[in-house]
Amino acid sequence: MSLRPPIAEVLRDFGLGDHDLDAWQKSGLPAAAFDDWLIDRVARKPAGRRARDTYGAEDVHDFARRAILDALALRPGDRLLEIGCGGGLLLRDALGFGASASGLDHSEEMVSLASERAPGAEVVLGSAGDLPFADASFTAVAMSVVFFLLPDPVEALRQSRRVLVPGGRIAVYTTSPDLRGTPAAPEPLASRGHFYRDEELVALARRAGFADAAVARDAGGQLLTAGA
Repeated sequence: MSLRPPIAEVLRDFGLGDHDLDAWQKSGLPAAAFDDWLIDRVARKPAGRRARDTYGAEDVHDFARRAILDALALRPGDRLLEIGCGGGLLLRDALGFGASASGLDHSEEMVSLASERAPGAEVVLGSAGDLPFADASFTAVAMSVVFFLLPDPVEALRQSRRVLVPGGRIAVYTTSPDLRGTPAAPEPLASRGHFYRDEELVALARRAGFADAAVARDAGGQLLTAGA
């Protein structure tokens, strides 16, 4: 029977250290909750020094950011919403194109970091399944490496379509099934994420009311694009 590595070793494998071990010990959670706590800390609801260092880095998810920006082709007059905005680099880039930008994240630390990195953007705390914005508020919606973690992808897409103007567009970059078990999607992250085949992503977008849904492959990632 295989034995689970010590928690400190698991944390090191995810680039975490003593600060995070102390946070886990202070959480008071039972051992059975560790995997979910870990995935929240590194991905679903990033927190701690590692989160700020990772999501504040200039090259974090730059491959996804470039693909999304190319797909959306933002210009002055566009109004972008990024769901799961992390450190705010895509928001900063959108502002550089002359668009206005709003970001949403359910990590308080990421809301703070994104506000620092993209000071011209509106950044709020919230959930992808219940967007705190009025109908037809944006011309573009982006999600960069967060769709994989959403518990209700169709509702998140429906909310995205609701806040888009008619003719608005969405670009979602997510982790493909090919990356399951690789450093891009290791355990226990892989077991708590949601992988979709290309045709499944298209079907989800259609269920949410989007038109012209299509998926392009990009170095193990998937870029879903569609129109409202």
